[in-house]
Amino acid sequence: MASVAIPGFRSLPLSIAQVNLSAVLKCGQSFRWRSYPLDTTTTPEPEADAPPCEWRLTLNDRVVCLRQTSSALYYRSLYPSSPSETTEEKEAATLTWLRDYFQLDIDLERLYEEWSQKDPIFKGVKDRFNGIRILRQDPWENVVSFICSQNNHISRISSMVQNLCIHFSPTLLVVPGDGLSPEQAFHPFPPPEALADPSVDNKLRELGFGYRAKYIQKTAALLCERHKDPQTWLKSLRTKSIEEAREALLELHGVGPKVADCILLMSLDKASIVPVDTHVYQIAVKHYGLRAPLKANMNPVLYAQVAQKLAGVWGDYAGWAHSVMFTADLRSFADFGLPTPSPSAAASSRDDTPSATPTKKRKATNADTNTSTSSPPLKRDRKANVEESSTTITATAVVADETESLTLVERIKSRRRTRTLLKP
Repeated sequence: MASVAIPGFRSLPLSIAQVNLSAVLKCGQSFRWRSYPLDTTTTPEPEADAPPCEWRLTLNDRVVCLRQTSSALYYRSLYPSSPSETTEEKEAATLTWLRDYFQLDIDLERLYEEWSQKDPIFKGVKDRFNGIRILRQDPWENVVSFICSQNNHISRISSMVQNLCIHFSPTLLVVPGDGLSPEQAFHPFPPPEALADPSVDNKLRELGFGYRAKYIQKTAALLCERHKDPQTWLKSLRTKSIEEAREALLELHGVGPKVADCILLMSLDKASIVPVDTHVYQIAVKHYGLRAPLKANMNPVLYAQVAQKLAGVWGDYAGWAHSVMFTADLRSFADFGLPTPSPSAAASSRDDTPSATPTKKRKATNADTNTSTSSPPLKRDRKANVEESSTTITATAVVADETESLTLVERIKSRRRTRTLLKP
């Protein structure tokens, strides 16, 4: 299908099977992308392959805007004032950032095919959940986001991260409303220096961060005390071994083994790391022959067994394959990739209808939240920093960190929510 022309945007020919924005930007990796609806009725042919929404993310000096069709990615940048660079130079810089952030030098379609040949379970979900790749995020933002992820879920993590930007970072620019979306102010992610003062702890508690507040403030302070340029130091961990990078991360406040491994996978180029949570553990037991009870208390030995088992199935890019399987197991993606049912079909659906994914059964209307290793990495240009022997376990964005205790108030609220869910 030919690409549609979108005024003001540059186009990058790219199949949705290589990157699917509606999946990869909502599956618990990054928490600052915002989507804005577009009026598709004004297009000359409404049935054409027109983007339904626009995605926006604030960098330090610009707001990156993305739209997508089945065959192309469209991009442009918004600036607070006219930059010194020419239009060609600034859009070239945005394209360079996009290629790095989405790791477009990795051929995702070939990885999907490789995983499908080895794993029939993956083959069963690959068509519905295509285009899900690991983002190469800024390590500092990734550290703070996953400190926030402890005992949390995606929507609340997103709200916390947004509050960090609003309250600790100045407005970069304001985009006027357009009838479909209200006026919107855009804030970059705050640097460590903005969160290092002791007063930040109390402010974050007022904003609802709970015990995570002290971890964020103390981590920011520690990085500023030890390193002249904390963000550059964090990026330098990309060149270290998995064990060296993990050891450095574990010195940060609020970063345990699981959070550290999330950071290793999602911002430090450690593609072999397999994130493990309760859902992934159960998938390993049900579908991958892990000999363990379906329900069990997690411990380091069990975590390692799950990670090693799945790494043996998926190979060097096991963390990438895991992201697809994890997304397929999210209740918020229960209807993803499925045709919209007709009213009559929806009315006749049954509560015990199994999900199209092989991971577990779901209510049809519910929407929430042994093979050898792979052949050489399928990078187009850049070799991955992969260390098979160091594959370990990690937390995901929506899974509670069992090492952290809830406060009394949070435990009471949790019990109340559980009772509400159990009521007939």
